[in-house]
Amino acid sequence: MDVLINVFVALHVIGIASLLGGFLTQMKAMGAGTARFSPAMLHGALTMLVTGVALVGLNQADDQTVNNLKIGIKLAILVVILGLVYVKRDDEKVDKSLFAAVGGLTTANIFIATLWT
Repeated sequence: MDVLINVFVALHVIGIASLLGGFLTQMKAMGAGTARFSPAMLHGALTMLVTGVALVGLNQADDQTVNNLKIGIKLAILVVILGLVYVKRDDEKVDKSLFAAVGGLTTANIFIATLWT
């Protein structure tokens, strides 16, 4: 079971790397007001959602404790990120504040995951 959990953790990290990487590569464009949500950002957020749900299920099946409050907050943040990216994915350019919000929420999700013990 540990190997399967570690595979899903790795996939979860790949998802967040895709989301955050898509944001970071658009930072210069955000300053110019021409940033847009890339397909990699949407796919990264979806990967995070699927693997995160799988990780909760696998950890509970393995009788490990799961902090439901932490998971709930991370899920709520991810749903907001997914909503923003999904709705604005076809726009030629995205408002700076919305784009910055996705980057900020992604970073907040990373810090919640790593610092909340």
